[in-house]
Amino acid sequence: MSPKQVIQTSKAPDPVGPYSQAIKAGNFIYCSGQIAIDPALNEITCLGDVEKETIQVLKNLAAVLKAGGAKIEDVIKTTIYLTDLNNFKIVNKIYSDFFNIDNPPARACVEVSSLPKGVLVEIDCVAFLD
Repeated sequence: MSPKQVIQTSKAPDPVGPYSQAIKAGNFIYCSGQIAIDPALNEITCLGDVEKETIQVLKNLAAVLKAGGAKIEDVIKTTIYLTDLNNFKIVNKIYSDFFNIDNPPARACVEVSSLPKGVLVEIDCVAFLD
C-alpha cells in the first residue's frame, strides 16, 4: 500500500488548480481548502453572502472527510481564511454549530487580501483517524 492516497469525491467540488481534494497519509487526512462551490452545479451560487458561503464550505469539507473515511469528530486542526475579519462573528457561529462536539479542533483564522473566485471564506483541515 502506498504511504499516501489521493481522496476524491464527486460530492465536493473538483479542485480549481493542480491539487487534490485531500491526501490520506498514515492516519492523517489533509484536506485542501474548500470554497463555496456547489458540487452539483460546479458554480458558486451564494457569492458575497458569507453565511451561505460558510455553510457550503463546511458541507464540502464534510464530503471530502467522509470520502476519506473520517468524521467531523476526527478533525484536529482547521484554518479559516477570511477576506474581512469583520465577518468573523458570523463565520464563528456557523463553525461552532458545525463542530458541535466535546473537543473542537485547534484552529487558526487569518484575514487575506483575496481568495479564489472572489469568495469571502475558505477553510482547510487536518483529521486524525484512530
